[in-house]
Amino acid sequence: MTFHDPNTLSNHNSIRTVNTSLHVALDFEKQLVSGAVTLLMEAVDEGVKEIVLDTSYLDIRKVIVDGAESKWKLEERKEPYGSALKIDAVHGVEKGKKVEIKVEYSTTEQCTALQWMTPKQTTNGKAPYMFSQCQAIHARSLLPCQDTPAVKSPFTMSIRSKYPVLATGLPTGSKAFDGRTETLEYTFQQDIPLPSYLLALASGDIAAAAIGPRSMVYSGPEELLKCKTELEDDVEKFIRIAENIVFPYPWTTYNVLILPASFPYGGMENPNITFATPTIISGDKSNIDVIAHELAHSWSGNLVSNSSWEHFWLNEGWTTYLERRIQGARHGEPHFHFSAIIGWKALKESVALYGDDHKFTKLIVDLEGEDPDDAFSSIPYEKGFNFLFHLDNLLGRPNWDKFIPHYFRKFEKKSLTSFDFKDTLTDFFKDDAEASKKLQELDWDMWFYSPGMPPMPDFDTSLADVCYALADKWSLLSTSPDAAKFTPSPSDIDGWDSGQKVVFLEKITDFSEPLSPKHSQLMQKTYNFLASPNTEILSRYLTVGLKAKDKDVYQSTVEFLGRVGRLKYVRSLYRLLNACDRELAIRTYREKEAWYHPICREAVRKDLKL
Repeated sequence: MTFHDPNTLSNHNSIRTVNTSLHVALDFEKQLVSGAVTLLMEAVDEGVKEIVLDTSYLDIRKVIVDGAESKWKLEERKEPYGSALKIDAVHGVEKGKKVEIKVEYSTTEQCTALQWMTPKQTTNGKAPYMFSQCQAIHARSLLPCQDTPAVKSPFTMSIRSKYPVLATGLPTGSKAFDGRTETLEYTFQQDIPLPSYLLALASGDIAAAAIGPRSMVYSGPEELLKCKTELEDDVEKFIRIAENIVFPYPWTTYNVLILPASFPYGGMENPNITFATPTIISGDKSNIDVIAHELAHSWSGNLVSNSSWEHFWLNEGWTTYLERRIQGARHGEPHFHFSAIIGWKALKESVALYGDDHKFTKLIVDLEGEDPDDAFSSIPYEKGFNFLFHLDNLLGRPNWDKFIPHYFRKFEKKSLTSFDFKDTLTDFFKDDAEASKKLQELDWDMWFYSPGMPPMPDFDTSLADVCYALADKWSLLSTSPDAAKFTPSPSDIDGWDSGQKVVFLEKITDFSEPLSPKHSQLMQKTYNFLASPNTEILSRYLTVGLKAKDKDVYQSTVEFLGRVGRLKYVRSLYRLLNACDRELAIRTYREKEAWYHPICREAVRKDLKL
């Protein structure tokens, strides 16, 4: 099957990687990865004379084809996709035949997939740290590869480091390297084929603890007990619920690495070892549904993958839907809807940021010539979720639940497009006259190609109504204080969970007229949101304060931006701070710039127009 992927320079529709073997060393002093990658490739076309791989800011030293050194050329850089590595296949590769390509190389200081941290930048200051983030098209800055989710292959890895190493795949051992006891060689194997963006590695002062019969948590030694306590009662329950919805967990173990605070995402679903932000460790388990999301990726994204980033909703829409099904099964069906209400707010904000008619607000996006990172937002997550929720309601939950395991079995270990999804769904229900008629009448083009907001579902608001009612009182207090007959009290939110506080604050930020600085300060005095250890609550209150242009929250915002590198918070808070005090926003960014992950740095630079 051929796939169009505008974000790769490789000739993956002519020849494809069928196995990847990575052998590298980590140099913390020079902040480089060096070694070799060996790609076993199979020709899809007749007589392939040239092999083209993706690279970005790599130092290529030697290329060996089937054991013999070969001619190669690194093309001029083509933004934002890097430099094509063109390799002479010598006598050509006939269709169906395999060829082994070994590339000796090293990364450079411009590598966008890796963050290297000095001991001073880590929690305990004892050792350096490094971790990778390859999604969407950053794997090509870590190794030469066919950097497209259309291509999946098994991986083996050998990584030499002075510090413990974690990587995608199942660990197969560690040993002293070349007789030097200060450096160990860690090996990993993953037999289930993976796209390049799911290659991951981390190394540093890392400790481990069991959190379930098939799960471990890894973190810095000082944070380990807190992380274990937060996760140990829930991860196995999440796995079992997901297995009941889809089918048995296919990856043997499910582990979580809690990364340093500069990690730019909530979580990254690297198979066997989810990389997660420390912001999920809030002490009250209120943010661990991020783990339910990353776990759901074990089926959606990892086992069944979008063929290109233009169909990213297939990864994230499905995963968000499964995450909420896990929440509903774990806490009750109203929690499925409550989470969807929070997601709807995030979707509205993303659409408003791009503009109602922007191409990045479509479900299927046109990324020709674009950087997929620029299209990253809550839209594929939430618009994708709402499409699947619409199908759930349209077909009925019992029918829909029969389709879910069929879909994941059909595309297991494969990649697909939105059109493959449509064909599979309509084919599955072809013998059900009622369901088939509904799918024929469905406006697929509207869902796939219309920009802006989708139709709003009929959410169950039972958990949110009390939040809306309190927000309405604050609205009246702000606009008509004499008519409000409302005196705020800490008892207003007694018994609320963190999600309800989030929904309340989000409703406040939806006011057509922001609160005044006086009322922002009254809210803080009454509810003390600034003292919350929960970043979801704290970031929302900072949003309320910044929209109010309440100078009392400016310093708290600066402090928050100095200790949290998660894009979800950082980008929106910088934009708001910039609107309040551009000089302060730029000064804050410049002071923290080196601490942020490269992906975060680039995004904030664009937001601040630096």
